[in-house]
Amino acid sequence: MQTGIDLLLSHPPMWQQQRIGLVTNHAACTATFQPARQALLQNGFNITTLFSPEHGLDTTGADGHLMKDGVDPLTGLPIISLYGDKLAPSGDDLANIDIMLFDIPDIGCRFYTYLWTMTHVMEACARLDIPLVIADRPNPLSGNIDLAEGALLDEGHCSSFIGRWRLPVKHSCTLGELAKYFNTTRNIHCKLDIITCSGWKRDTFYTNWSHSFAPLSPAIPTFESALLYPGLCFLEATNISEGRGTATPFRIAGAPWVNANETALQFNSLAEELRLPVHARPVTFTPAEAKYRGEKCNGVMLHVDEPAQYKAVLTGLLLIRIIKELHPVQFEWATYPTHVNPTGKQHLNLLLGVVNAEQLFDLPVKEFIEEVK
Repeated sequence: MQTGIDLLLSHPPMWQQQRIGLVTNHAACTATFQPARQALLQNGFNITTLFSPEHGLDTTGADGHLMKDGVDPLTGLPIISLYGDKLAPSGDDLANIDIMLFDIPDIGCRFYTYLWTMTHVMEACARLDIPLVIADRPNPLSGNIDLAEGALLDEGHCSSFIGRWRLPVKHSCTLGELAKYFNTTRNIHCKLDIITCSGWKRDTFYTNWSHSFAPLSPAIPTFESALLYPGLCFLEATNISEGRGTATPFRIAGAPWVNANETALQFNSLAEELRLPVHARPVTFTPAEAKYRGEKCNGVMLHVDEPAQYKAVLTGLLLIRIIKELHPVQFEWATYPTHVNPTGKQHLNLLLGVVNAEQLFDLPVKEFIEEVK
């Protein structure tokens, strides 16, 4: 399997010497894990400016925190942040750019913001008639459309930077595919060229083509975190820790007041009944940051047996429901302030993409499962 960036490097295009703006981050690597921006420069690509998404060029910025412009220590190139004072490049930013190149690995989930940075770049390029080339990468959670999950976003009430347009939570597409789709359906009319992956099979997962995972952001350090993220991210809208500040973010869930043994018991019983290939085991952990920093938490760690049969969204919502029912006094819905949503209000609505999302958890369990499948 070859990604778009490796194909681009092996077949240099006619625009190689034009002034190139590169939208990227440090997770964007070649097959040999060389940073893509460095490889492009070494192969004669005339990159003049770097543009970075949320978490910054180095991918270490905290979730939802404003990122500033800067200079890349690896290449010496200027960095313009697209998660700072603006979400899209301005006319001044693109004044000396002939062509834009986009290369950022994604996670295959609607509320992971790299996708929406891409759409803002598309719109900016369309306004200024600048061609945009997307070096595509496989969806790490596979391109199997049968594994797509979650409600289609209610744009009238739930549109935000963690979900601009109508899309399920887990979409089973590549960024290149979504770029072509939105370019047509949103009438963006960007001059778009997609360098598609070679040898990618849609039913494969990241671990099928690579034995090592480049962290996509501080809380996605491993493939296991990426696999569980589309479901356990809903914990952000609660007073339950999603494992930020630990070695296993988005693989664990808990709080000081959680009954870990009973939570694991009830979760495993329901997972078996629904034939979900995932098991919970009770654990304790102490986050170094975020919720319950420095406090011992009780909770569960989830272990997925078969990714090709796993339903992440259903799993995450079921886990929240179980903890909520076991701890009716301690459990609370919570705000989640970020740079793009300073109040942090309605976070569950924005994540799930539906209005009054909290009310789903008051439904009888069978009806709840049918609603969130």
